[in-house]
Amino acid sequence: MRVLSVASEVFPLVKTGGLADVAGALPKALATQGVEMRVMVPGYPDVMRALKGGRPIRRYADLFGAEARLLSGKAAGLDAIVLDAPALFGRPVVHCHDWQAGLVPAYLRHAGGRPAKSVVTIHNIAFQGVFPAAIFSSLGLPPGAFAVEGVEYHGSVGYLKAGLHYADAITTVSPTYAEEICTAEGGMGLDGLLRARASVLSGIVNGIDTAVWDPGADPNLAATYGPTTLGRRLANKRAIEAAFGLEADDGFLFCVVSRLGWQKGMDILGACIDGLVAQGARLAVLGSGEAAIEGMFRAAVARHSGRVGVVTGYSEPLSHLLQGGSDSVLVPSRFEPCGLTQFYGLRYGCVPLVSRVGGLADTIVDANLAALDRGVATGFQFLPVTPGALGHALGRAIALHRDGKAWRRIQQNGMKSDLSWDASARRYADLYRAVGG
Repeated sequence: MRVLSVASEVFPLVKTGGLADVAGALPKALATQGVEMRVMVPGYPDVMRALKGGRPIRRYADLFGAEARLLSGKAAGLDAIVLDAPALFGRPVVHCHDWQAGLVPAYLRHAGGRPAKSVVTIHNIAFQGVFPAAIFSSLGLPPGAFAVEGVEYHGSVGYLKAGLHYADAITTVSPTYAEEICTAEGGMGLDGLLRARASVLSGIVNGIDTAVWDPGADPNLAATYGPTTLGRRLANKRAIEAAFGLEADDGFLFCVVSRLGWQKGMDILGACIDGLVAQGARLAVLGSGEAAIEGMFRAAVARHSGRVGVVTGYSEPLSHLLQGGSDSVLVPSRFEPCGLTQFYGLRYGCVPLVSRVGGLADTIVDANLAALDRGVATGFQFLPVTPGALGHALGRAIALHRDGKAWRRIQQNGMKSDLSWDASARRYADLYRAVGG
């Protein structure tokens, strides 16, 4: 079976978030299931530089006011179709999520003949791509498409809404998130449409590229290690302390690798920092986002010099190092479709501490008494998403860390988890076959 994957970003060509990791890893995983997947991406400068053997397969004299063409070739090991449109993509990527591909099902439905079937995946329903109605005339869709049973959304053009209406199947990135987006609280205004289309909606948990995220061979680490050599992680902790200006000690080290925003619960974490430090723990934060939250973390650094460290921005090497040397990675999100950070934590023995929402609820086994007795715990969950509940979970983690044997068991459980794309790739392959008839 041949499948075309349409994405606005794909690792390692271009990345602004977890969507790129998914789009880059899925083709390789699906190859084992007899699915040949090609990736169609915008021709951003980095993509064009990486494209090898680009062969024109179609030309456009006027694509939104300028010439463009489709090129077929190889890019970073991926079979790629690249939209070479310098007038559109000859600039840096600012922010990309899955709504950018939302009109594809609409174009397919109105193309005539027997168009390909379509699957739309919601990576984060908060990003919907809603634009003024005035743009509709430039989209090349028939007039009848601007309707409730089409691309119209409260008098505007809704890209994601259009995709959800026209798609033959809808997936999102965890079973719990699939349930949450069908509620008024989690659906961000699209819950009614999703409830109406519940028969074609499913949740498939993401995986990770276990070759890129491998603590036994990661060049970003000061020391590589495995489940039986966890003591080597101490060298990575020392490297984190140097990079984040932290005092060197063997006490508990929490880390954050995240957008610093409301969705990610960073304001809630900010309310817990003083208590965290009072218990002897430290915190290293890598990320950027809302100015007020960035300022909150800078103020925490000033209050707790040597105990809290912040690097503003994003660094792929530092993100690997934090997972390789910290004791626990914090993901206190208010909502989280799937999340990849907790997977990286599991893989690296950096025990995830997460809110019990979305994909976080589906992928972490809380270290409650029953799970500890059965030896299946992989991290810590908390709910509701409040400073009090998070503070209690932080205290649980710090206390359990004092039991070295129990802590190592949790680390090893996570590191032995199957975080690959194998199971999810089988589900996607089954879905493609079902939709394609």
